[in-house]
Amino acid sequence: MFPVRIVILGFILAAAPAQSADYLVSEEARALNLPFSEAVRVGNLLVLSGQLGNLPGTTELAPGGMAGEARQAMENVKAILERNGSSMEQVVKCTVMLTDIAEWPAFNEVYVTYFPGPKPARSAFAASGLAFGAKVEVECWASGE
Repeated sequence: MFPVRIVILGFILAAAPAQSADYLVSEEARALNLPFSEAVRVGNLLVLSGQLGNLPGTTELAPGGMAGEARQAMENVKAILERNGSSMEQVVKCTVMLTDIAEWPAFNEVYVTYFPGPKPARSAFAASGLAFGAKVEVECWASGE
């Protein structure tokens, strides 16, 4: 087999021999019976599924409109990172989906409190609809164990 080396965002995803992926799902998330993993680890890269502002272990959205959902989505991201040996300081990329791009400033007010130092690379766009009627979804990539 020939050595394979793929580098994305400075992380080596595969090297000879190719690294396997670990599909990570907490018991809390497993109980919701949703068709995806909370995160996937390949080498030192941790890729999180998009997180809504749902209250942990439920599909109920946090109260408080965009600010409440944004805060809960970021808390959900933080919890998954910590559960899997990473942290907010190790986030290198986030993708933010909003149902109304006019709420981008309100989202940013919350977002920056989670990254007081250097900010990860980020993309943001409006989506025509998100699961459970959410206003925001945040997907992050981070380095970890």
